[in-house]
Amino acid sequence: MSTSYDCTNPEELSEGLAAAQQAIAAKACIVLPTDTVYGIGADAFSPQAVATLLAAKGRGRSMPPPVLIPRLQTMDGLASDIPEDARRLAEAFWPGGLTLIFHAQPSLSWDLGDTLGTVALRMPDDRIALDLLGVTGPLAVSSANRTGSPAAQTAAEAQGQLAESVEVYLEAGHRPAAKEDGIPSTIVDATSEPMRVVRRGAVSLEALRAVVPGILDLDEEPEPEPAPEAAAPSLTKE
Repeated sequence: MSTSYDCTNPEELSEGLAAAQQAIAAKACIVLPTDTVYGIGADAFSPQAVATLLAAKGRGRSMPPPVLIPRLQTMDGLASDIPEDARRLAEAFWPGGLTLIFHAQPSLSWDLGDTLGTVALRMPDDRIALDLLGVTGPLAVSSANRTGSPAAQTAAEAQGQLAESVEVYLEAGHRPAAKEDGIPSTIVDATSEPMRVVRRGAVSLEALRAVVPGILDLDEEPEPEPAPEAAAPSLTKE
């Protein structure tokens, strides 16, 4: 049976975090607030838990969930070949509404779906989410809704869609970004050169380019390489 906790009440918040931690340890799904929209979360290192998350959303393996992390330093344990420009973006916008796609550490034994060797990471700017991540470790988290339906802006809305497929609901009211029609995080592919925005969201292209000027927008093509200059004719007689 699902249980919902009113996390605006300090006593219920403590109970809710403990219940969510237990549910994650049991490979069950939870719903948690983030700084963008509510998310459905599961143990990122449990294929069973991730499969349960995808089934709850009605989503296949071709759409793997991002992974939320509790601190910037966790990025180095989960991702490899991190470009310096991507590190600058993380330092500028984490915690916050920016998701970065990296090459995953090949030594990690996890199964998030058909990721093609990549992982999407984000550090949310939400105290409840960070407190939970601090005790559970990285969580696979996707928007708390059935695929094709609007992202939930409260835990109650999420419960209306996900029902008993989620064990614990952490209700904290509308998130700040959710008041703006549920703006999701901006997603940047840091495995490409130059890096490219693959979904517009909470962090604007202008803000990204203030840190990394060469980042590309969705369908933008990179500047062509300048043609090599023609060699000057030799004036030396043979």
